[in-house]
Amino acid sequence: MAMSPTATGAMAMPSSSGGAMGGMGGMGGMGGSCKISMLWNWYTVDSCFIARSWRIKSTGMFAGSCIGVILLVIILEALRRAGKEYDRYIVAQKVKTMTSSVPTLVSAPGSTNSSKDAIAHAAPTHAPGAPRRFRPTILQQAVRALLHMLQFAVAYFVMLLAMYYNGYIIICIFIGAYIGYFIFGYESFSMSAGGQDRMQENSTVCCG
Repeated sequence: MAMSPTATGAMAMPSSSGGAMGGMGGMGGMGGSCKISMLWNWYTVDSCFIARSWRIKSTGMFAGSCIGVILLVIILEALRRAGKEYDRYIVAQKVKTMTSSVPTLVSAPGSTNSSKDAIAHAAPTHAPGAPRRFRPTILQQAVRALLHMLQFAVAYFVMLLAMYYNGYIIICIFIGAYIGYFIFGYESFSMSAGGQDRMQENSTVCCG
C-alpha cells in the first residue's frame, strides 16, 4: 500500500521523459518534414524556406522558387535605382525653382552702374565650386523614406533566404544581382567626379 504511490510516480517520470524525447524527435525527424540545414546543402524537394507553407513538393516548384528569387533580387536593384532617380528628380526640381526665381533685369539707358549692382545682389553668394545644399520637403522625404523601407524589406528577405545555405538559392541570388545591376545600373558616368558612377556612392551593406 505504501509502495503504490512511489511506484506510480516512478513509472510516470519515464513516460513523461519519453514523451518529451518523442516530441523533440518529431520536430526534426517525422515523415514528410522540412529539410533545413545550417550547413551548405543542395536540398530540392521537401526543402522549406521562411515558412512551412513555402515547402518544395516537386522539382517544378523548386524551379519556380529559383526564378522567384532571381526576380526578387532584380526588384531590389530596381528599388535602388528608383531611389537614385527620385533624388535626381528632387535636385532637378530645386534647380528649376532657383532658375525661375532669378529676376530678369532690363538695363535702361544711362543706368549701367545700377544694373551691375542689381546683378551683384541677385548673384549667389556661395564660392565657385561649393556644393549647394538643401533639404527636401516633408512629402518628398516621405517618398524617399518609403523607397528606403521597401529596399530594406526586400534586402532583408533576400538575406533570410541566403541563411538557409542552399546552394541553388544562393546561386540564384548572385544571378539576380548580376541581371538587376546590368539593367538598372546601366547609366552614364560623371566626368567631373573622376568617372565615379552615382550608383557606387552608397556601398552595399549585406544585401541592401
